[in-house]
Amino acid sequence: MGRKIGLDVGDKTIGVAVSDGLGWTAQGVTTIERVGIKKDTTKVVEYIREYDCDTVVIGLPKKLDGSDSPQTEKVYEFRERLENKMKSQGLGHVAIEYYDERLTTVMAEKVLIEADVSRRKRKDVIDKQAAVLILQGYLDSH
Repeated sequence: MGRKIGLDVGDKTIGVAVSDGLGWTAQGVTTIERVGIKKDTTKVVEYIREYDCDTVVIGLPKKLDGSDSPQTEKVYEFRERLENKMKSQGLGHVAIEYYDERLTTVMAEKVLIEADVSRRKRKDVIDKQAAVLILQGYLDSH
C-alpha cells in the first residue's frame, strides 16, 4: 500500500499533507503558494513522486446543504488539470479521490486556537492543517 497525499485547494494556496507508509496518520508537508495552474499542478506532481503516493485525496468544499459552491467548481477544474498533468508524467495509475471537507477549515482553526497559535501564524499553517484533517478523515474512513 502506497502513501496518500491530501490537498486543500484554495484560491491563494494549496495545503499539502501526506500519510505515513501504513496509511494510518497524516502529516502536514507544506503550503504551496498558487501562481498559476500549470506551475501549481507541476508542484503537486513533484510531491506525489517524492512521497511515492498511490492516491491523491482532494478536499471537496461543498455547501453545508451538500450542493456545489463556486469553490467546488474550481476544485473540479483543478482535479481535471492535475489528472491531465499526472497522465502526461506517467502517473496515470495514481488514483484521485474527493473527500467531503465541509468543516475542515473551521476544525483546523479550532485546533490551532486550542494550541494557542498566534493569529498571524495560524494564517500561515491553516491550509496545511486543513489538508491534514482532510487526509486523516479519508484514512479513518477507509
